[in-house]
Amino acid sequence: MTTKQRVLVVDDDREIVRLVSGYLEQAGYEVLVAYDGKTAMQMVRGEPPDLLILDLMLPDLDGWDITRTIRGDELLAQLPILMLTARVDDVDKILGLELGADDYVTKPFNPREVVARVRALLRRSGSGPRSTSAMLQVNTLQLDPRRREVRVGDEPVELTPTEFDLLRTLMESPGYVFTRDELIEKGLGYAYSGIGRTLDTHIKNLRYKIEPDPREPSYIQTVYGVGYRMADATDFAADESHE
Repeated sequence: MTTKQRVLVVDDDREIVRLVSGYLEQAGYEVLVAYDGKTAMQMVRGEPPDLLILDLMLPDLDGWDITRTIRGDELLAQLPILMLTARVDDVDKILGLELGADDYVTKPFNPREVVARVRALLRRSGSGPRSTSAMLQVNTLQLDPRRREVRVGDEPVELTPTEFDLLRTLMESPGYVFTRDELIEKGLGYAYSGIGRTLDTHIKNLRYKIEPDPREPSYIQTVYGVGYRMADATDFAADESHE
């Protein structure tokens, strides 16, 4: 018997919780609900769900506080987080992404879109088939697709599911220049609203975690007017020759 994947929906608007829960249950997920941040954190720590749908504006702990707490907890850090926000200001969305949320949906939303985002996030955070399961390495940066582990030298690096899949896509084709659309489609598997700034925020987070100097990245390089590329062996050989 296949165990259903568990999704925790956190929102103080009970109608939104009812609507989202109904669509998720129809899609085959087990749904847990919480209407405030403290209850949500108790549930996450008690028996972590497979994915968290989180409203930013909650009556006690807000979505930013919860995201920050989860990403700072070694046992919970890889939990996929989908934000729900009624705010149209990009600054609020970018802040949530910088704290470690994987994706966001702006209210009002189509509940079918929420289900599609949930399905994509769960697929990416699991062990679904990809083009390779072999260890990937660029200089001292290593990525193990099967264990979903990343290391820089001997140091482990904690990434969100979205960060992991973007990095994996780049590392599978070192030297290749991905357009933003191409990187999103190949790495995440679906169209992304607000693609430009959202992707840039995830790249910024990745650089902060893997680069010796995020201000002058060695690994993830910007190709202005096009997109991003992962450095290849020739880039590091050139760097060494100039030392």
